[in-house]
Amino acid sequence: MPKNYIEAYNEAVFETDKQAALEVVNQALNDGLTPEDVVFHLIIPAVQAMMERIEKDPDSNLAQHFMTAQIAADVTERMLEKFSTPPEVIGRVVIGAAYGDLHSLGKRIVIGCLKSMMIDVIDLGINIGPEQFVDSAVEHEAQVIAISAMMVHTATGENGSQKVRVLLHERGLEGKIKLVVGGAPFRFDHELYAKVGADAWAPDGVTAAKVIAQLIQEVTA
Repeated sequence: MPKNYIEAYNEAVFETDKQAALEVVNQALNDGLTPEDVVFHLIIPAVQAMMERIEKDPDSNLAQHFMTAQIAADVTERMLEKFSTPPEVIGRVVIGAAYGDLHSLGKRIVIGCLKSMMIDVIDLGINIGPEQFVDSAVEHEAQVIAISAMMVHTATGENGSQKVRVLLHERGLEGKIKLVVGGAPFRFDHELYAKVGADAWAPDGVTAAKVIAQLIQEVTA
């Protein structure tokens, strides 16, 4: 991937300028690069760079992360339509906000990043009960269930992650489906994820995509 495309695309993403990012991509295609080149050597590295920035500066701009993730997801979906052969996804995740929780911004950032990383996403939405999480994961053969909870009572409630863990245990699915959580309560108590039965947690939407990718590798290894 020529350096000028990388620099131009990264600048467009940093400025959250979706149109400029698409113009860079279209120019790359016009100059003979393949859609596969664009996804694997331009978009994914840009998302990975964003993850590295998040790790160094957890308080960096949330709106910018959201736009970066959305740009990555949108451009990736456009490129996938042009692939010479259908891309092989590395895994599948079922994601949603916990029962009683109506917040969706963090979840949407996660989804954008996951899509750009060749991870299939089933978005259940908000206010999702434990049975729906597990049933959907089984139906879609997902390796990970991701639950967002922005309030303490939805993070620790009896119809949240704890019940999902119970259902996974009862159905003999604990080795086949991993459980990851995220949201404000987990940032205040770094051990809370274990208390509610999750395998892992993430402090923000961008890092969550990285954690989910790692969990998928654990299941599929």
